[in-house]
Amino acid sequence: MTQVYFVTGTDTNVGKTWATIALMQHFKNKNQSVIGMKPVASGCEKINGEWQNSDALAIQKMGSLFVDYSLLNPYAYELPISPHLAGKENPANLEIIFTNFKTLQNLTDVLIIEGAGGWYTPLNESETIEDLAKKLNVPIILVVSIKLGCINHALLTLQAIKNANLNCIGWIAVCNDANFDCIDLTIESLKSRLSISLLGISPYSTTYNPLIEFTFESD
Repeated sequence: MTQVYFVTGTDTNVGKTWATIALMQHFKNKNQSVIGMKPVASGCEKINGEWQNSDALAIQKMGSLFVDYSLLNPYAYELPISPHLAGKENPANLEIIFTNFKTLQNLTDVLIIEGAGGWYTPLNESETIEDLAKKLNVPIILVVSIKLGCINHALLTLQAIKNANLNCIGWIAVCNDANFDCIDLTIESLKSRLSISLLGISPYSTTYNPLIEFTFESD
């Protein structure tokens, strides 16, 4: 049976893609086939006549097998703004995303799905990332950017996930603030306050770092 995880974050630009790619590498190292999916992406450039997102392309490249871009990223918007604004002419349809999700799920041992922005980021005029997560109904992994304010953001996001009656199985610490000098103490504070397991820590890097050691209960 395919393992599926939905990667969400405390905000935008917190390292969700970095975490997604590292998770994909983790499962590849266990000799499992893995595919990534980024259903909605804002901030794209036109490549070979279609809008494509650099994060989605990185996820596509990390996959164990080639998957058509439009299957893993059906909604690619030019402007780097909230999807409900960037996609006014072609709003995200959760039914189409779900169909693509089921197709990808049947192709691989592990499927990692990356959300967009934070938990309540609007995808269209009436639905958010939370609605997408409910539709998919798979385990959630929370990405926390280790920086000033992250404890509050992490606690609020986890509570929102719990309020949605979804299963958040753990969190990943991404150290992407080069000027933050309280990393270890902040991570320890989060560990003591979050009621979910710390799965892994991504140290500061200026490029994608897939070499993170993760600890899952199933490992």
